[in-house]
Amino acid sequence: MKDLKSQASRSTTPGKGGLTPEIQSRIGHQLRAMYDDVVRQGVPDRFAELIKKLDAPGATPHVGNEGGSNDNNGRD
Repeated sequence: MKDLKSQASRSTTPGKGGLTPEIQSRIGHQLRAMYDDVVRQGVPDRFAELIKKLDAPGATPHVGNEGGSNDNNGRD
């Protein structure tokens, strides 16, 4: 009886990697399905517009506060 349990545990226990090939395959299929769904959604219009603006010649990215204040922490 003990021998049967050890054989069963050997066939279902993950190896050094921690996951059985069956579990790895299942995860792979789920990840592919999720990725395909994301690819089908495409790029939102506002992101596409932002990319166009950034790719335009002479475009300078503005990093900072939207309120127009300078970033000198109160120093002049």
